[in-house]
Amino acid sequence: MSAAAGNVPTPDAADEIEAAWRRERPGTSTESIGIVTRVWQLAKLFGEDRRRVLSDSDVDPATLDLLSVLRRSSPPYSLTTRELARSTLVTAGAISQRVARAEREGLVERHTEPPGRSVYVTLTPAGHALVEQTVDRVLERELELVSGLSDEQRAQLASLLRVLLGEVQSRCGDHGVSHVGDLGQAR
Repeated sequence: MSAAAGNVPTPDAADEIEAAWRRERPGTSTESIGIVTRVWQLAKLFGEDRRRVLSDSDVDPATLDLLSVLRRSSPPYSLTTRELARSTLVTAGAISQRVARAEREGLVERHTEPPGRSVYVTLTPAGHALVEQTVDRVLERELELVSGLSDEQRAQLASLLRVLLGEVQSRCGDHGVSHVGDLGQAR
């Protein structure tokens, strides 16, 4: 039965894990399992699904990340490599590799301003077209994946996740997690 319909949800793997730990270690606190295990499972499923969508679009996640940051920056869709590293939460070296790959593919252009100073990366028309097409596919698919929740439930979940993320970042010293399980070096 669906929880969205107001019925009692069917127990899942997280419930089984929590029950097993309560049985095997009655004094151990297990309250986090229902949240953390489901978040990890969702992250894995969302990540795998996004990789499939991007693969079908012939775009790798790192390139889409780079192009998306540039596209969200507003015209002229240009940022310094330092701004890109900060926005994507990856190292300067990783940004350099991403930019070089995207530049070879004609998706971005690099230039310095003033000459010899900051390196700027600018979205090309081909990069702009690719990000527009790909972002639509990704966001439509992700909306499809969360469509089992009502508008109100999605808003409530987004709000709760924002609070939880802020709390966890604070307690962990906000180490710049860039991708699930990977610690970014920028910050």
